[in-house]
Amino acid sequence: MTHMQERPPAVAPFPGPVRQISFVVRDLDVAIRDWLTLGVGPWFVLRGFRAVGSTYRDEAFDPLLSLAFANSGDLQVELIAVEDDTPSMYREFLDSGGQGFHHVAYWAADVAAAQYATQGWRCLQSGSLPFHYYDVSNALGLVVEVSVLNDRMRAIAAGIRAAAQEWDGVDRPVRDYPPPSASAVGSA
Repeated sequence: MTHMQERPPAVAPFPGPVRQISFVVRDLDVAIRDWLTLGVGPWFVLRGFRAVGSTYRDEAFDPLLSLAFANSGDLQVELIAVEDDTPSMYREFLDSGGQGFHHVAYWAADVAAAQYATQGWRCLQSGSLPFHYYDVSNALGLVVEVSVLNDRMRAIAAGIRAAAQEWDGVDRPVRDYPPPSASAVGSA
């Protein structure tokens, strides 16, 4: 029996495919430049965002972040730069010497934290979107984010995806967040 056959079958508690991969970076502009060299863009950037209403390890904290979003096909790439010393899982990751790939995200119409907690995974951080980050304690060392995809976030995600589909690889590689609505992207 191979090692793979010894493991129990996976339970899929998540709503559909992975929609986003996220990287925690020390320098947002350098990370954007590196992704642009891979042909991923345009990037929608939100600087100095205070994540009000966040909890980290069951304590209330409001970290200051700068964020950037782009798509590669249907997959969204998120870059997160920590702008202060407020406790957060991003700060913890950087302080441990980490930088780079941090988590995968699933988007759902409704996030019931209890549903995912029943998997035995601990909620590390949450926020007012709402979103929840879970420690899945597997060999990959992954954190899994589950976020609500409400109408506003659905429109933003569609705008970022549409901009990537229409982008010529040159024009305005870095843009202000949020993107124009998906219907207005082509006419901008």
